[in-house]
Amino acid sequence: MAAKPFASSADLATKEQTLEVLADGVYALTAEGDPNVGAVEGEDFVVCIEAMATPVAAARWLARLREHTDKPVRYLVLSHYHAVRVLGASAFDAGTIVAHELTRALVTERGEEDWASEFARMPRLAEQADSVPGLTWPTLTFADRLTIDLGGDRGDLVLQYHGRGHTEGDITAWLPRQRILFAGDLVEAEAALYTGDAFHRDWAGGTLDRIAALGAESLVGGRGAVTHGRAAVDAAIAQTRGFLQVMLREVGAVQERGGTLKEAFEATHAALVDDYGQWPIFEHCLPFDVSRLWDELSGAERPVIWTAERDRQVWAQLQG
Repeated sequence: MAAKPFASSADLATKEQTLEVLADGVYALTAEGDPNVGAVEGEDFVVCIEAMATPVAAARWLARLREHTDKPVRYLVLSHYHAVRVLGASAFDAGTIVAHELTRALVTERGEEDWASEFARMPRLAEQADSVPGLTWPTLTFADRLTIDLGGDRGDLVLQYHGRGHTEGDITAWLPRQRILFAGDLVEAEAALYTGDAFHRDWAGGTLDRIAALGAESLVGGRGAVTHGRAAVDAAIAQTRGFLQVMLREVGAVQERGGTLKEAFEATHAALVDDYGQWPIFEHCLPFDVSRLWDELSGAERPVIWTAERDRQVWAQLQG
């Protein structure tokens, strides 16, 4: 059997972007499984959610947003630290860049390595990579909860930490009045989970429990289409939890019988592929997912830093 192309290196086809108006002044841009972004209008400013991979890509999103509002971007909210979510930040000219305090620490600890890793894995998203001026640094951080008053009668935007999940520092952006949740990569609606920097047991348990308890009626996940309706939102959360639970079951079983990482990958792939294999970046994510979970179940509390070299080694071992 021929080796599979590395990660998303062969995924070079342009994805069609869809701008959806979810409520008055609430926007989501999706792109057939590419990372989602969003925006919320305040009375006299805009909050943008996620920054895309490069300033060039971000500028194109902003041009579409400007067809609906010319208010200045006061806040740029980053759900976590991954490069394809944050390195386009300079295009927004935002007054304040907001993230969790752990996200800032992760940029310090592993931001450079993550930049090289993600751009090598997903070269199509690294559009005009030389336009990135450097790492993106949050200018405002918080530990548990931060509320942005949108002004007038627009209500609040609540930024909240629900516990460890996709990374140590993921946050959501919640509009309680409209019951719209920007969940980042903590929930995926028909897109595979990337868990290479995850805390699988926390995520599958209390973190998703707390997200579900919000009672969102529309949800913008990290990738995939916007989810509408309470039943569909609950299903997206359940699908996310199910992916994690299958991984925990299969990798744990292989470890308990003294098997190998390769055997754990093969067992997990077989258990997930029928339900999740057609979803975007499934084959890309799974080697890195299983490698991290293997380490976690072996007692490694925090994820090993991914480098471009380590990416290739894991891929060759599991998908080669």
